[in-house]
Amino acid sequence: MNLDELLSEYAELELKLADPTVHANPTQARTFGRRYAELTPIITTYRELEGVQNDLGTAKELAPEDEAFAEEAKELEARIPELEDKLRHLLIPRDPNDDKDIIMEIKAGEGGEESALFAGDLLRMYLRYAERVGWKTEIIDVTHSDLGGYKDVTVAVKARGDDGVWSKLKFEGGVHRVQRVPVTESQGRIHTSAAGVLVYPEAEEVDVQIDPNDLRIDVYRSSGPGGQSVNTTDSAVRITHLPTGVVVSCQNEKSQLQNKESALRILRARLQALAEEEANAAAMAERKSQIRTVDRSERIRTYNFPENRISDHRTGFKAYNLDQVLDGDLTSVIQSLLDAEMAEKLAAHS
Repeated sequence: MNLDELLSEYAELELKLADPTVHANPTQARTFGRRYAELTPIITTYRELEGVQNDLGTAKELAPEDEAFAEEAKELEARIPELEDKLRHLLIPRDPNDDKDIIMEIKAGEGGEESALFAGDLLRMYLRYAERVGWKTEIIDVTHSDLGGYKDVTVAVKARGDDGVWSKLKFEGGVHRVQRVPVTESQGRIHTSAAGVLVYPEAEEVDVQIDPNDLRIDVYRSSGPGGQSVNTTDSAVRITHLPTGVVVSCQNEKSQLQNKESALRILRARLQALAEEEANAAAMAERKSQIRTVDRSERIRTYNFPENRISDHRTGFKAYNLDQVLDGDLTSVIQSLLDAEMAEKLAAHS
């Protein structure tokens, strides 16, 4: 879409958002509002650039008569490349899910109890980061391990403003590796274990239509650490989406109905992600390279406790403040991924 089309769309959105009848439909109004907010920086920068170019023309005309205009022309000329570069960045297509909230799953992997404890460390890291940036979190489902870690935990993260959670945490999906001396290690030897993180944009019911006939729903009793029963009623729910084979289980709530709603929420997100991955795979096959920063299939990061080091293997980012990162200071790590994504997009559109 070129600038003229964007200007036209922006003007149309202004008219729609000024129409009271549009706001009678909150979903439609929210869609228009998000698109308007997305276009505003582009249009503002374009108009600023246009204004500077016009002022430059005027200053050059008046420069022979007044030296002050000659000096102003130099300053205006210096601003034009900056504004052009800013506009070029803004015109790069955004990830359509960037303004969405997310559902994140953290799963223990290699390493038994140590992996489950590390999954707990990752959960705390993301919860603390969300707290720092003002996001709301909700634990949807959890399966504890015997030593207080997590075999599996699912959390929803919601933004409070226009800047969506997906835009920052979409890079966290993949295998996270930890190197440290486990609490279960009596000889003081360093072990390597891993936990997996899955991140999905949260899907609204209007985004993903699920046919009830495609679902098999099983109920069972919730279990705690070691498998002991923690509920005397069949409140836990397992939903199988028959066409895709996707299975979701929830047992965190005391009510079977609440667990079913939570499971459907996760299922919608997984099905939307599955559909997008299939579409992206077809598009990827036609590209010579892929953006590694959004590849969830590889080992993405190492957390080395003896050296207090965190390393991201996709960008080469390395820092020696692991203790601060695990306390939620993820800003530098995430920024390195955002910078890498932008560099890839600029190269693709140059």
